[in-house]
Parts: sequence; C-alpha cells; structure tokens
Amino acid sequence: MPADGMKAAMSTVTPAVPPPPPERRVFCNRTLNMRSIRAVGFDMDYTLVHYDERAWEARAYAHVQQHLLDAGLPVAGLRFRPDLFARGLVLDRALGNVVKANRFGYVTQAAHGTQLLDHEAQRRVYSQVWVDLSEPRWVFLNTLFSLSEACIYGQLVDLLDAGELGRELDYDKLVDLVGDTMNKAHLEGRLKAEIIADPQRFVDLDPLLVQTLLDLRQAGKKLFLATNSEWHYTKPMMAWTFAPSLGSADWKGLFDLIVVQAKKPSFFDGNAPLTEVLDDAGTERPVDGPLRAGAIYRGGNAQLVQEHFGLDGAEILYVGDHVYADVHVSSQIRRWRTALVLRELEHEVVQERTFAAEQRELETLMHEKALLEHEQATLRLALQRLEHGAAVPLDVPASPSLLHERLRVLRSATEALDLRIAPMARRSGQIGHEHWGPLLRAGNDKSRLARQIERHADVYTSRVSNLMHLTPFGYLRAARGSLPHDEAAMGR
Repeated sequence: MPADGMKAAMSTVTPAVPPPPPERRVFCNRTLNMRSIRAVGFDMDYTLVHYDERAWEARAYAHVQQHLLDAGLPVAGLRFRPDLFARGLVLDRALGNVVKANRFGYVTQAAHGTQLLDHEAQRRVYSQVWVDLSEPRWVFLNTLFSLSEACIYGQLVDLLDAGELGRELDYDKLVDLVGDTMNKAHLEGRLKAEIIADPQRFVDLDPLLVQTLLDLRQAGKKLFLATNSEWHYTKPMMAWTFAPSLGSADWKGLFDLIVVQAKKPSFFDGNAPLTEVLDDAGTERPVDGPLRAGAIYRGGNAQLVQEHFGLDGAEILYVGDHVYADVHVSSQIRRWRTALVLRELEHEVVQERTFAAEQRELETLMHEKALLEHEQATLRLALQRLEHGAAVPLDVPASPSLLHERLRVLRSATEALDLRIAPMARRSGQIGHEHWGPLLRAGNDKSRLARQIERHADVYTSRVSNLMHLTPFGYLRAARGSLPHDEAAMGR
C-alpha cells in the first residue's frame, strides 16, 4: 500500500479497547514511557496495602489519646472526627490554625482549632502571610496518616484556648506534643499489633493488585519493595493482602528485592548499609555477597538498589503515597521516576463527573458575569473621563444619564447572576471534602498539594492496580499546560 494510502487507512481506525473509567486512570505530569522503565519499586502502607483510613486513624487517635491521658491532659471527652480535616492541609504552629493554601502559598481557607474561620477573619490573619513549607512555622499534612494527627491537634487547640491545658503549653508546643505522641504510638507496637490481629477490619483488598504486579514482572521489569515498616509488621500485612489472589504461593516471590525499615527519606540520600533479616524475631547479619531474591533486608540506601539492578535512576519508577518521603526526595536526589498514590482521588473524580454538567453551567455563568463586570468597569471609566473633560472609550455613550441607567441595569443583572452562581459555587467547593473542597484545588487555583505533586510526581493515580490499565508498555504524554491567555488565543 502506498504511504499516503496507509496514512489514510490508519487515520480511520476506531480504537476497539475503551479507556478505563476516569477514576481509575493514571494522570501524567511528565511524559512517562513504561517501556523505558526496567524496575518498579513500591512503598507498602497506603500503597500496596491500602487501609480503611477511618478505621486505622480511629485506632491511631485512640492510642494517642490514651498517651495524653496518661500524661495528665484532660482529653477523655474527645472523639475522633474523620471528616474534620484532609490530606494536603498545613498546620500553622504560630497561631494554632489549620490552613489550605494555593500553589503560591496564599491561604484560601483556615480553621482555628476545629472551627473554620470566616472570610473576613481569615483575611485579617493571612492577607500578608504566605505558606512557605521550608519555614519551620508550617507542618505539611501530606499523607492519610495525618488525619488523626490534625484532628487531635485542632481539638487540643480548642482546649488550650479554653484554659484547660495550663500555661506550659502553647500552639507551637502542641504540634511537637502531638507529633511525638503519634510517633510513639506507631513505634511502640500495640497499634500495629491490633492491625495484625484483625487485618480484615483495617485493610481494603484490591483483587487486581497481584495481576498488576505479575504483568510488570512478565514484561521483564524488576520489582522491589522499600518500606519504612518493620519486618514483623510487613510480613503478616503483605501475606494477608496477597493471599486471596496468590493462595498458598509466597508473596515474596513477586519481588526481586525486599527492604524493610528503609528509613525514607534518608534512604534516598544516605549511605546506610543493608543487613539481612534472618527470622521473624529480627535476627540480623551483615550482607555478605550479592543480594538475593527472597531474602529480607533492612536499612540500606537507594544507591545500593541501583547498583544491585545495574540501572540509572531514570530507569526506575517508585510508587508511594508520601509526597515528600516517597516522591520528592527520590525524584530530586536520585532522579527516579515517581508515581504518587492518592486514594481519595478515586471518590473525588466520581463526584466531579457527577457535577460536570453543573460545573459547565457554572463556568458559563461566571464568563457571563465577567463580561458584565467588564462593561461596568468601562462605563465607570467613561463617567470618570466625562467628569474630567476627557473623551470616553469607543462605543460608549457620552451621556451621564444613559451611563447611570445602564450601570443600574448591569448591577441588577449581576446581582441576579450572583444568586444563581452562589449555591453552585458552594456545591463545587464541596467536591472531595465538605469543608476543604477538592484535594488538588484551592478555589479556582491549584492547591499547595497540587503544586508539590506537579513538581515531584511524574504521574499520580488512586491505586497501584491502575497501572494495569496503563500496561507495562504504555506511553503517557503530559497534557499541554494551560495558561491564562489560552482562552483569548482560542477566540473565547
């Protein structure tokens, strides 16, 4: 067939394989060719093993609460409120606030303790302040593990304001108190023992997970696990998660390398050695010789992983849920390719699709309002020029009475539009979270979390098994970035 004929024939081919549902897609910030990826690494918690965050965080909250009770704090009456806060918010150590910021760091929503601030109160506090995550004042809540931490911090701020915590604590010290207590609850073992004893209560199984990993392995890619969890926790949780699909087969056979207690983020820029874990009691020995599939290693560093597989950073894709410890440092320091798991995104995309028709109507009304506001501004300028004896803008009457009458009509039309817009805008702002809105938006702008993801995650998705739809041979192209002048350039 001549080349021109082949091109014509190919252009008429209709794809026969439909794309996955939008909520199950992999979204691309930077072009990713899966054929160039030779190894894929995974975090465990909230990545391969996805917890029911309400069940898990309720128990984490209960353990922290008990520690605070033991320390003499009056927290017996507190209760975990899972819908109070969301991932991607920021603690303000100076003022006892929880805030949502846009990509530039400007605060768009705020709560003092557990109480949302109205717009005027928020403006007074933050009109001259922006969130810079490099400053110690701000603590970024960047994983689902942060939900219980944020909840109890907000409630402690309320108690502090009520004079029930004494004079030794302040907003800043409360952040450290909650953080240290939360770390203690995670490390001491009792919380994890509860999870191990009843995984069905805490883990949401994904029946497509094992096939996704098998697809990657059978396409020739090396798979590895690099988790901060200890072996005594990793072993039962991975076994329970994979057993429904693997049966009696050993889950460890899916991975070419298993590293526990990796101590991310230092794993990516440190030089800690690997030790081999010999048994369930945690007996260890120094690594002697090449690393072996099926063995369990503790600690180590990313350079050792690269040397083991003989790969450059750009040939490794690492998948995790922690914006900083999993994707930021691995991409910045090692130049690994990165995939961020945002489990909440699945529900949010479904909500956005349900709201899509109303969102288009809202955007149409906002465009109409912008045109009316532009005309009002032009007419006010005409009145100003007439007052000072200057020529009015083109196509504008030079009659003050006509201008005032038209302004009256425009104001009435704008007020009527506002009555239609307000409830729709409120519903749009409740997508994803009733109080804090969409995960990756702050008003009409991108959220601070979205900016972090945009900078450091090559792709993001709601669960690991969505890689099945991408396939080991997929090619994801980054979308053309939108700019404020795009609509004007397109004649809209």
